[in-house]
Amino acid sequence: MPERPVDIIPGHPAEDWRPLPAHLEGAQGGTLSRRRMRSWSLVLEARRIPWQAERHGFGWQLLVPTGKQDTAIRELRQYENENRDWPPPPPQGTPLIDNRTTTIWALIVIGLFYNLTLHQVDLAGHHPVDWKALGNAHAGKIMDGQWWRLITALTLHSDWQHLLGNLLIGGIFISRLCRDLRSGPAWLLLLAAGVLGNLANAWLQNPAHRAVGASTAIFGAVGILATISMVRYRHNLRPRRRWTLPVAAALGLLAMLGAGGENTDLGAHLFGFLFGLPLGFVAELLIERYGRPGRAWNAILALIAVVIVTGTWWSALQWAK
Repeated sequence: MPERPVDIIPGHPAEDWRPLPAHLEGAQGGTLSRRRMRSWSLVLEARRIPWQAERHGFGWQLLVPTGKQDTAIRELRQYENENRDWPPPPPQGTPLIDNRTTTIWALIVIGLFYNLTLHQVDLAGHHPVDWKALGNAHAGKIMDGQWWRLITALTLHSDWQHLLGNLLIGGIFISRLCRDLRSGPAWLLLLAAGVLGNLANAWLQNPAHRAVGASTAIFGAVGILATISMVRYRHNLRPRRRWTLPVAAALGLLAMLGAGGENTDLGAHLFGFLFGLPLGFVAELLIERYGRPGRAWNAILALIAVVIVTGTWWSALQWAK
């Protein structure tokens, strides 16, 4: 029985309809899959060629009037030739770099620094150092020129729960970013997203606003990963599958980490994510053109990130003497 007789022309009895070959370049006969039957029928319909679809065993056959068979085969051959390489194959996945040990040690250093801030330490003329007073993201002081707070605030945490949440949840995204880009570029991009996020937040907030935490940079990592995936798979037929998951993860993190706590700040988290998007876009385009940095350049970039963080804390300690 036909699935759907279409455009049956009066004067063409059933015996004047002939099945199209399943292999246009080969022998007669054979059956079509349901998907190919539907695509071929759309071509015939677009070219105003009458057709019928009939079930034949486990497959399908397309029938056209005898006088239209040569025309139908010619149109279908042209369609198949034009779409032979479509859809294009997805790009090969970028191999990840196994630098998890380095990333774990970096996260451990962040934890050790938090432990240091709990103790009374005499350093650079401070007896003791009041780490949070010197390094928190105080909006008014940032806008007055204390630029180092944009970075030092990323290294501070309000309590151990705040620290643990950033290390466990943020560590997942940071580890992935480091394995994708290498550690040096990844940490520099994290610092850039954190700095820009804190700066935008300080500009919009009340001058008395204060905040601490690495969450701004972590949300930057989520934005960077989302854009990297979108750019890398931009030729995919369904690119939304590649970036909707990171965006959903960012919204979930905003709900879990960004909306509560005395010293956490929803605005800074949101800005970190938003600035991560263009940073990831630029990073992926550069990698496509020049490739990931080699070992030497990666080490140099990682060292630059370390110097930036230590240099900002040194500036904070020197300014407050």
